[in-house]
Amino acid sequence: MTIEHLDRGPLDKIELAAVIARDIPQGAYVNLGIGQPTLVADHLSEDAGVVLHTENGMLGMGRAAVGDEIDQDLINAGKIPVTEAPGAAYFHHADSFAMMRGGHLDVCVLGAFQVSQRGDLANWHTGEPGAIPAVGGAMDLATGARQVFVMMTLFAKDGTPKLVPECTYPLTGVGCVSRVYTDVGTFQIGRDGVLVLETYGVSLPALQERLAVPLG
Repeated sequence: MTIEHLDRGPLDKIELAAVIARDIPQGAYVNLGIGQPTLVADHLSEDAGVVLHTENGMLGMGRAAVGDEIDQDLINAGKIPVTEAPGAAYFHHADSFAMMRGGHLDVCVLGAFQVSQRGDLANWHTGEPGAIPAVGGAMDLATGARQVFVMMTLFAKDGTPKLVPECTYPLTGVGCVSRVYTDVGTFQIGRDGVLVLETYGVSLPALQERLAVPLG
């Protein structure tokens, strides 16, 4: 059953990060993609036992560093200064990718340009002139992690949906996305289609009117 939060507006990116952090299983090994997904680290409680991995070679990454904590030699894959959790370890880039490709991560959180109703992911190139295509480690994470969570706005700046029947941008991974977290709703992707878990500031019928994807 969908939970509708109609007494408020859409989530901002900080609130969205907190919602995702709430749903990460206790004790999970997790990679947070470059950009907004890194905000999730700031909302994980210390007693959750979640171990963060960053593809530039660190296991046991903490939240973003502030003030005197900032060390420019201690950064995540997005070049953001971070803290380290007790027992943090460092390793070669190749070892980091072996962890990603070898199925050792329980969850990864990635941004996206589009997600299809079957869970296909497009997050590395829009084809726009001047855009720099950079798939990076996203394809390794998309196929290697046990669960792929996507963090994005549901609609682009021009109002077009990012949750679509078929992706029109080049794919990063096929059928890999398990859950989509957006500013106006959370969606579970499964064999039976797209299930709406929660909405924020919009009703389920109103959301369905704006999407070409059948919602359950």
